[in-house]
Amino acid sequence: MSEQPTRDSDVIVADVPTTTTTTVVTQPAQSPLRQVLGGPVGRNAGLVFALILIMAVGAITAGDTFFQISNMLTILRQASIIGVISIGMTFVIISGGIDLSVGSVMGLASVAATLAAVQEFADQSHWIVMVIVALGVGLAAGLINGIVIAYGKVVAFMATLAMLVAARGLAEILAERRTLTVKPRDFIEFLNSDLIGIDVLIWIFILVSVAGWLLLNRTTFGRRTVAIGGNREAARLAGINVKRHTVWLYVIAGLCAGIAAVMILGRTTAGTSTHGTLYELDAIAAVVVGGTLLVGGRGTIVGTVFGVLIFATLSNVFVQNNLSSSVQAVAKGIIIVVAVLLQQRFAKRPARE
Repeated sequence: MSEQPTRDSDVIVADVPTTTTTTVVTQPAQSPLRQVLGGPVGRNAGLVFALILIMAVGAITAGDTFFQISNMLTILRQASIIGVISIGMTFVIISGGIDLSVGSVMGLASVAATLAAVQEFADQSHWIVMVIVALGVGLAAGLINGIVIAYGKVVAFMATLAMLVAARGLAEILAERRTLTVKPRDFIEFLNSDLIGIDVLIWIFILVSVAGWLLLNRTTFGRRTVAIGGNREAARLAGINVKRHTVWLYVIAGLCAGIAAVMILGRTTAGTSTHGTLYELDAIAAVVVGGTLLVGGRGTIVGTVFGVLIFATLSNVFVQNNLSSSVQAVAKGIIIVVAVLLQQRFAKRPARE
């Protein structure tokens, strides 16, 4: 049999591979200015602008007294206690959680530190005993919250709501619905003293804020917190012990509540179960206004500090102009709603770009 001739078309089909043309679509590069404005610097710049605007309104309506050093220190003093609580709340919310119990834990810690037995022991030794008791109560409450949420798998909202009710009730039982007076004079004098003209309470707020910033931005703990808030399951698959980390986050929130209890004891010279009422809502509001996403995954300590200062300055403006607390509450509500709306807008922007 003779061989069949090979056709050119057969050779072409056999020797030339089939290629697929891929079209690469590139997104237009963002300008450096837009990148800056879309990041933490831009968000914080907006907070600075809002704070300056409120201060300008205060200066116009209240006159020269608003920018006096004494009034500025008053604003910082008023912001210090809720500011410390807000630092702890920032960590919890960045991780995608919530803590409704910090105000009640603060009240319980203030009562525990001013019990007769504790103050008697403090008189015999040192007033630092009262500080240790207050911090211990905050740590214990945060630990319970963390264990119930992480290992008991109870929703954070319900677990901390239960702690809110329980801590307030226990504080009433321990105090017998009375106001417990702080007796050690050294304790009161220290917390009401000043260092280079700045109150000790303000210094405590500064130290807690700096420590919180370093923990969130310069440690593995902070990066893991953001990762858990961004995607809990992905963080677990990446090797992060999510349960143990969650416990530590609520311990931090409880510790901040204990520190705030010590601060309010110095300011009011009394421990009572009513201390910290609704402070959890003020802390959440400051954190949200500061740019921390309620769903977790993003937030800054600097933003929280500005959020606290915005509300403290706003309150001072209302006081300076003799406006009612009801009007002030309405203004706070409007600010919170605007902040959440802006969060939703900017949180969706990266998905479209």
